[in-house]
Amino acid sequence: MNAKVTVRDLRKRYGGVEAAAGVSFDIHDGEIFGLLGPNGAGKTTTVECVIGLRRPDAGTIEICGLDARRQPRAVKQKIGAALQTTALQDKITPREALALFGAFYARRAEPDALLDRFSLRDKANAPFDTLSGGQRQRLALALAFVNEPELVFLDEPTTGLDPQSRLELHAEIARMKQDGHTVLLTTHYIDEANALCDRVAIIDHGRIIAVGAPKDLIAASQAAPTVSFTTSRPLPAASLASLAPTGVTQDGAAVRFATTDVRRTLGDLLAIVDREGVDLTDLHVQKTTLEGVFIELTGSDLRD
Repeated sequence: MNAKVTVRDLRKRYGGVEAAAGVSFDIHDGEIFGLLGPNGAGKTTTVECVIGLRRPDAGTIEICGLDARRQPRAVKQKIGAALQTTALQDKITPREALALFGAFYARRAEPDALLDRFSLRDKANAPFDTLSGGQRQRLALALAFVNEPELVFLDEPTTGLDPQSRLELHAEIARMKQDGHTVLLTTHYIDEANALCDRVAIIDHGRIIAVGAPKDLIAASQAAPTVSFTTSRPLPAASLASLAPTGVTQDGAAVRFATTDVRRTLGDLLAIVDREGVDLTDLHVQKTTLEGVFIELTGSDLRD
């Protein structure tokens, strides 16, 4: 599969902190590729180096077949970017901003088409300082598309948005792929990466520690599967002690534990339920989650 972006051994240091410590990855043509990691992991530094906003200390970057470090002007004609915050003049309107940004490119989309696509038509002539957080993010996406880019970089685009605005932006990001665009998305939301990304690179302390499709990362995990179930009335704690050597979490009639032998454990569970004369009303077995993969690889919770 053709690579739209190739990054090799990217390094960037700020004083004693190496924010990008040999980052390498490829982004395939037409995919949504995620950089997943906690705040401070190096996601933004990596993106800013790749798109030319920061000068890396070392490494090679190829975008759309161009050497991004040697041909930054040519690269900028092919990419669009929406960063974490969009700072515009308070009184500039979305229509004016789109016309202004479009003037910097040889190829550009019509402002009216972008206003319609990103649901900004009714705010086309409203001052920027009157827009809501979700409207500002939609304008940021529209500005990223003024040059009809082949490749779009989105740096944590849904941070701080309400749930409805997040869902609306998720739909726009999915549409980008449907329209043939390649997308690099940074996020610290696990559900976002799992829902949107074809492949994910988990980054921590400036290093890529795993790359793959979310389902493949989960399948390769060595973390023990989790069993959760609910019974018609609470089971005695003593009867549950034999199910898992690592311990059982019980909240009334709801029980959860990890096990390395699902078949044996389920057999023991059914025997306990039968002996205690209760009904099993709910049962789930889950190998692990993307968050579980992150904790397994880094030893820390993503939310930390």
